[in-house]
Amino acid sequence: MNHMPTADALESLIVLKDEERQPCEIWTRVMGYHRPVSSFNHGKKGEFLERVCFNETRVRLD
Repeated sequence: MNHMPTADALESLIVLKDEERQPCEIWTRVMGYHRPVSSFNHGKKGEFLERVCFNETRVRLD
């Protein structure tokens, strides 16, 4: 019988060197369209890093 290895077993087998890794490109929505953060100027990158996520509570209308 052929047994498939679990995801945990595969993770322990796969080891990447730093030079084999690929950087993750972060995109964000600006003024109605998507742009990569890497294309921002210094000030816009600073504004992006200051953003905070929030959860808006639902409003109940009576």
